[in-house]
Amino acid sequence: MTDHTSTPALAPDDLARACAERMWADDPASRGLGMTMEEIGAGRATLAMQVGDSMVNGHGMCHGGFIFTLADSAFAFACNTYDRRTVAQHAAITFVAPAARGDRLVAAAVERQRRGRSGIYDVTVTTGAGVTVAEFRGHSRVIDGAILSAPTSAKT
Repeated sequence: MTDHTSTPALAPDDLARACAERMWADDPASRGLGMTMEEIGAGRATLAMQVGDSMVNGHGMCHGGFIFTLADSAFAFACNTYDRRTVAQHAAITFVAPAARGDRLVAAAVERQRRGRSGIYDVTVTTGAGVTVAEFRGHSRVIDGAILSAPTSAKT
């Protein structure tokens, strides 16, 4: 007998977008920094952020912590596209060029390996002009729980 009340399985990119929308609703940190979701797909995510006045350090450049946070958020969205709650186990960043006040930074995360509960993701952060600002590598670890079945904590 077929159960006609069950929800059909989502295509991988549709599942990824559904997970991202749920996470976005519960992510005041990324939203609070003015980040936007540009693209989401299975094992990948692209987020963007404008470098504001409060993000500039004493050298007149975007503080590296904000660049790291943008890359880390893109990494988080990329590794949570399979409806399995996943967190960072380790992450490292290499800064290769400065970003300035007013620059639009784009962080593109892509899955390199995923096996069992572990994954490796690379994130390239560029300016809107295409200059690479940083390269980030994140190692993920799946923890208990699903994203779509978790209660949302978003405030309306």
